[in-house]
Amino acid sequence: MNIRIKFQKYGVMKFIGHLDMMRYFQKAIRRADIDIAYSGGYSPHQIMSFAAPLGVGVTSDGEYFDIRVNSSKSSQESIQALNETMAEGIRVLEYKQLPDTAKTAMSLVAAADYLIYAKPGAAPLAETPEGLQAKVQAFYEHQSEICIDKQTKKREITMDLKPLIYQMKALNVRSEETLSAIKVKNPELLAACKEHGAKDSVPALFLKVCTGSADNVKPELVLEAFCKFHGLSLEMAGLQIHRLEVYAKAEEIPVKGEAERKAYENYLQGQKSIYQRQGRAFPEFFTLGELGRDI
Repeated sequence: MNIRIKFQKYGVMKFIGHLDMMRYFQKAIRRADIDIAYSGGYSPHQIMSFAAPLGVGVTSDGEYFDIRVNSSKSSQESIQALNETMAEGIRVLEYKQLPDTAKTAMSLVAAADYLIYAKPGAAPLAETPEGLQAKVQAFYEHQSEICIDKQTKKREITMDLKPLIYQMKALNVRSEETLSAIKVKNPELLAACKEHGAKDSVPALFLKVCTGSADNVKPELVLEAFCKFHGLSLEMAGLQIHRLEVYAKAEEIPVKGEAERKAYENYLQGQKSIYQRQGRAFPEFFTLGELGRDI
């Protein structure tokens, strides 16, 4: 049985690197008595695969990893058992069953949402959300291409960021309506908004960027280009990057096997018909959690 787990990461745990997070969850799963499956051979290990490694210092509401289990309790019971073993700064949000022929989360990742905001006491990217939106329009909407020089392992290349930035806009994260719309659950961000004192608006930058093995855009890269364009001094120590969600392409078939792929294609056509009848546009992306179901 394949399981996809979603968790959030905040507080001091944001300084724990990806490899240590893998070791952390290996131990937590044993403590929570999850009946995880092991590989064969002389050195068996837990069958576990993370979707998109998170950078050190970045907080998140949308981290995913897949495991294979021999048997499982209900989603609610499993979430409770895991959270009872969690340290402060890590909380499991979802525990969903995937089809037996499901592709791994890592192979499906196509996009991610980020929120970038100034830490309390630090200089923001703009004084108001309206001012930040004007800068976003000049940088993102009014430029036909956003060329940058990127250093690879072998050489320096020039690349156009514009096609890899799916959405870019300014938000007011002091607004309850905004936080609800982007489904923020992270207590660190909610606390930071309150610490901004009497200000009734706190500007933040929202990004939806290409993420995955083929093309991967880090929010720091967009920030660097944005600040360079506007002649701003980029002080990363004063900014917090928060990942909101990770997505797969809606048109991507998330299962292997001819019969399974055909069944999913039929399901997809049914969903498109529902959206069409309701007069809504079919989404370009699904969250990784939407591809599973509660037990």
